[in-house]
Amino acid sequence: MAYPTVDAPYGLKPVNLIGGLPFAGATRQLPIASNYGTSIFNGDVVELNANGNVIITTTAGQAAGAVVPGLVGVFLGCRYTDPTLGYELYSQHYPANTVATDIVAYISDDPHALYKVVSVTSAVANNAAGGLLPAFKTRAVAGPPKNAVLVLNTGLLSTGNSRMGCFANSVTTALPLTVVDVVPETANAAGTGFIELIVKFNVGYHRYNGQVGV
Repeated sequence: MAYPTVDAPYGLKPVNLIGGLPFAGATRQLPIASNYGTSIFNGDVVELNANGNVIITTTAGQAAGAVVPGLVGVFLGCRYTDPTLGYELYSQHYPANTVATDIVAYISDDPHALYKVVSVTSAVANNAAGGLLPAFKTRAVAGPPKNAVLVLNTGLLSTGNSRMGCFANSVTTALPLTVVDVVPETANAAGTGFIELIVKFNVGYHRYNGQVGV
């Protein structure tokens, strides 16, 4: 049976750790400030602000080390006391402007975690000479690892899921993500949808790897 064509990005999905250990669902619980004005979706990359609260990232193309206080991982849902219903809810996404004093986000925050993500680079470019697919097939020294910027699409309210993707850019430029591998099932021929990559956060971007502590 053919693997389904990937026709849109879906955020970052944790799959395992850099040494091969599986992702077992471990998360860190971190606060979101009451009435924070931007929705956060499952699979969105997030930061901590100066007050230690989770916010959606705006660091798509910043230079390494320029992120203050730095990326902290990937949002995987939250819980809070609904201000209208009066009881605790668990949610796939954080709805913007939620007024509650107990909003807690579940974050995949391991700096060594690997994530599956859609590359929004065109299939033609990925298959061209010097593109991602030929480079990863040969494992040439001049090929991988390539770095990637985040593509900060807004998530879908209907599903609560992220629509962030990445754009694989350069071998040498310091960018938030480094490409570790290509997902073989979607390493498709030119013109048949997006490919999926396995990525990790680059040194200097993740808060626990080159940034000051919490």
